[in-house]
Amino acid sequence: MSETSAGGNPPRTVRVWDPVVRLFHWTVVIAVGLNLFILKPGRLYHRYAGYVVIGAVLIRLVWGFIGTRHARFGDFFPTPSRLIPYLKALFRREEPRHLGHNPAAAVMMLALMALLLATAMTGWMTTLDAFWGEDWLEELHGGLANAIMVLALVHAAAAIVVSLRHRENLVWSMVTGRKRA
Repeated sequence: MSETSAGGNPPRTVRVWDPVVRLFHWTVVIAVGLNLFILKPGRLYHRYAGYVVIGAVLIRLVWGFIGTRHARFGDFFPTPSRLIPYLKALFRREEPRHLGHNPAAAVMMLALMALLLATAMTGWMTTLDAFWGEDWLEELHGGLANAIMVLALVHAAAAIVVSLRHRENLVWSMVTGRKRA
């Protein structure tokens, strides 16, 4: 999405997503993509990718408390007083633009992080003697992985829709860290 200001100049941008947030995002995208579509479940590299995801999520959780302004959970945590008015405005197609995460995106991000941790935990548990060969655990692990895939697709579709509605490329902002001011 190419943008210009009224005078024909590129619009002013501001730094929103710091390197830790962007590295977390793309690390998870790559590791989950590898585990869902390329790496053989249960094999060494599949497990390594899962461990990378655990590490990335743990770093992001810490960064949510000590990181830059828009990385902090306090900046976007989806309280009812933030989420309900946003959803009402969204359904009226009058949702405000947010420089950081909007409340619906915050719900998605937190849900994905919880699913990532649960998937990684159940994957790790399948390697333990206590759970070796337990079908229910492997089914749960697979179901959680499928839920990640569904939510990731919804997340990507929402990013495209919001990009079009607010005339800014949100995917590119997660690459550069910058958004329109």
